[in-house]
Amino acid sequence: MTTLSNEALNQLFHDARTFNKFTNEPVTDEQLQAIYDLAKMGPTAFNASPARFVFIRSPEAKARLEPTLADGNKAKTMAAPVTVIVAYDTNFQEHLPTIFPAMDVKGMFDANPEMTQTTAFRNGSLSGAYFIMAVRAIGLDAGPMSGFDNAALDKEFFPDGRFKSNFLINIGHGDASGNYPRSPRLAYDVATQTL
Repeated sequence: MTTLSNEALNQLFHDARTFNKFTNEPVTDEQLQAIYDLAKMGPTAFNASPARFVFIRSPEAKARLEPTLADGNKAKTMAAPVTVIVAYDTNFQEHLPTIFPAMDVKGMFDANPEMTQTTAFRNGSLSGAYFIMAVRAIGLDAGPMSGFDNAALDKEFFPDGRFKSNFLINIGHGDASGNYPRSPRLAYDVATQTL
């Protein structure tokens, strides 16, 4: 492997921001497919792939989402071209015989609900992060956020209880006028240790 160009690193990390405001330019079905096709390639334990992504784009779906949002997140989310519910499948192991044929691990998860929950949440979170990077990689912008009522959202969108919401991502073509000044990051010697 080779190091990515400075231009690519800037797009993915250095110049990328959390966007609170987007232009009216739509996000296409082809772009959503391209984002998922990149994000799904990120590693997860046993290739479990527990993340599930629900694209909220129609006015009807936005109206269902709005009551679950914290007041400070309503206006920007209603205006975003697409809001993604990043959720995880609490019964992801059902797919393991197909997506992890190297060995039979489904029974291990069936027998241990606590490990299943931990694996679903952790690896679903990883996949949500991959999704943000995929958004940036195809030239769009992302505004990930918490600030919503998970229980209310799950009742509205996942009433059978199998999927659980983790966080939300607004995506589209970012409008930098809605950005806060970039906050500092922790220094290397504060955040890391080498043993």
